[in-house]
Amino acid sequence: MRILTFIHGFEPGGVEKVALRLVSAWRDSGAAVSIIVGKDNADYRAAAPALPYAFLPESRWIPGKSLKMLRWLPGLIRRHRPDVIFVGGNTYTIFAVLLKLLLGRSCPPIVAKVSNDLGRDDMGPLSRFFYRKWLRIQGRHIDHLVGMADANRAEIVAAFDVATERVSIVPDPALSAAQLDLLSSRGPLRIDRSHSGQTFLAVGRLVQQKNFALLIEAFADIARADDRLVILGEGVQRGKLERLVAELHLESQVSLPGHGSADDWLARADTFVLSSDYEGVPAVVIEALAAGLPIVATQCSVAMSELLGNGRLGTLVPTGDREAFGHAMRQANASPISLPDMKRQAARFTIEKGAPDYLDIFRRVLESPGLDGQAPDRMRDNRASVAREVLAADRL
Repeated sequence: MRILTFIHGFEPGGVEKVALRLVSAWRDSGAAVSIIVGKDNADYRAAAPALPYAFLPESRWIPGKSLKMLRWLPGLIRRHRPDVIFVGGNTYTIFAVLLKLLLGRSCPPIVAKVSNDLGRDDMGPLSRFFYRKWLRIQGRHIDHLVGMADANRAEIVAAFDVATERVSIVPDPALSAAQLDLLSSRGPLRIDRSHSGQTFLAVGRLVQQKNFALLIEAFADIARADDRLVILGEGVQRGKLERLVAELHLESQVSLPGHGSADDWLARADTFVLSSDYEGVPAVVIEALAAGLPIVATQCSVAMSELLGNGRLGTLVPTGDREAFGHAMRQANASPISLPDMKRQAARFTIEKGAPDYLDIFRRVLESPGLDGQAPDRMRDNRASVAREVLAADRL
């Protein structure tokens, strides 16, 4: 099986990290994989799996990473001739639709992972109206959709307006079995003895979606002198967040150290906090479960309640509620948690379990009629025809 996927770059992000892990596992299973990368960054690539990356040409005439991807992607798909295209998350579904429109019947089947919340209560009414229209357009062009938790199935069917058989659920493969064992084994080392207060940890890009401003304000409401808040990540809101920390006189208690190993910080924190306005199934929450950390999170997706065991494995509060979030932070360590239950929940989300499930989905999609009703052999004939045309053009 020939599988192709694409990412903008190697900068840390949950969608990209999981996509690379999946592709690496598929290759180890014997699949032929191709990864199109918009921009090479050697510093970040050093931490990525060693895979057959194809980098887009640099061009000062094409502004923006999305236009650059669109300029080169159709030709690269014709050259690589994949059997199936994997779209790693909502960020990339626009390319799925455009590829179907540009390549027509010669476009391979597309399987897309739904990586983000579809309700988007953070949007205004008009934006949400057009967003829902856009999801239905995607549903007409993407062959198969994959949710990351059982609670996502009904949401995906309704939002994309697709038949139930076009939706599968694969728990998001956010961990390897080895990482799961490492995180769970380091639990006793978690508490930083350099101070007597609590260390709260957040991880994510410094962007509006994560609503770290609310987290900082909630921390200001409840923090004792020895408490600490660490926000691990990088992004366009760094300056804004640093100014907020200064306004609240929290410079000695709040740190934004940039990108780093979440594993190391999870071993040193007392409580994990997630303040996002919307998410899918956040990989870092799964990592926090594996590490046995008390968790405080917003109700940022329909999957969060399932992920946190309906309240047994963490505390959920409404999105945007500063007072409720602060109260939950202060109470996070008041109730006992079951470390074995947390590890069992995290174990559902391993690459060893998820990668074979995706391969099964690809096989089913390849054996099924396409969106236009074509039989599989006809679809393969179309791709073979395109390949012959490309080879003929190359000779010319």
